[in-house]
Amino acid sequence: MPIAPTRSPTEAADMTTVRPITDVEVDAYWAHGWVRLASLVDPTTCATLVEERRHLPAPDTAISNAVDSAFSQVLAIIDKSALARAVFLHPVMGDNVSRLLHNKPTRVEQSNLTVKQPAGACGAHGPTPFHQDFAYMPMDRSEMLTVWIALAPVSAEMGPLRFLDRSHHEGSLGRSFLRDGDETQIQHPWLDHCSMTSLLAMRPGDATVHSALTVHGASDNSGRMPRIVMTAAYFAADTLYTGAPFARTDGLGMAVNAPFDHPNFPLVPMSNATGQQAAERRTRPGQ
Repeated sequence: MPIAPTRSPTEAADMTTVRPITDVEVDAYWAHGWVRLASLVDPTTCATLVEERRHLPAPDTAISNAVDSAFSQVLAIIDKSALARAVFLHPVMGDNVSRLLHNKPTRVEQSNLTVKQPAGACGAHGPTPFHQDFAYMPMDRSEMLTVWIALAPVSAEMGPLRFLDRSHHEGSLGRSFLRDGDETQIQHPWLDHCSMTSLLAMRPGDATVHSALTVHGASDNSGRMPRIVMTAAYFAADTLYTGAPFARTDGLGMAVNAPFDHPNFPLVPMSNATGQQAAERRTRPGQ
């Protein structure tokens, strides 16, 4: 699929800045299962990505499942935008997500541009039910996280993500986000010992990161503008494919009990070339 607009990967990389995360932020992520990263990406890049939406395929607005009711998506954004690819495959981003995943090399599992339309607007979206990400994955381990980047201002009224603090310590809690009334904390009322985080207003370039085991969700958008964010899920590159049915792996011909060695799940570069080479060696079968 063509990358739009006409910007070369080199030009996109040159105009993108991602900052390194700090030790304090790493510690907060491990303690709480999520962390806020202020100014992770430069706001100019975010503004350009918002403008770039005009050149991208329109988000799918058909309502066929609970996800569609919560927001619309442009899927696989790194294959459609050189700038989005430059952000999510930036070597500093690679360093960051590796630090949060036991210093392992990582792969991109998915990357999307999502829009939550405000209440009262045409195509308005509802709440995002509280859920864990890992329960849906055909993976043999839960070393996975999601980076959620605000491309335009997100006020507290616009449905920013909220988290059940420290819920990642409870392990996999099963699937939700499938039907009415199946939110994770409803299925497991004993999770009431995990406090709900406050609503976080976000500026362009601010991000949150959450573990695939962290229960999270969002309210509807009661603001006046669409909530425009870009997300990518990353997982440890030594993760093995279980063969469980899953839309993004079905039909790819991947071997069960082998790594996700497929171009749909690219390895993420890291800024230290020597470290990157060592990381890649660790992902090869038999190493």
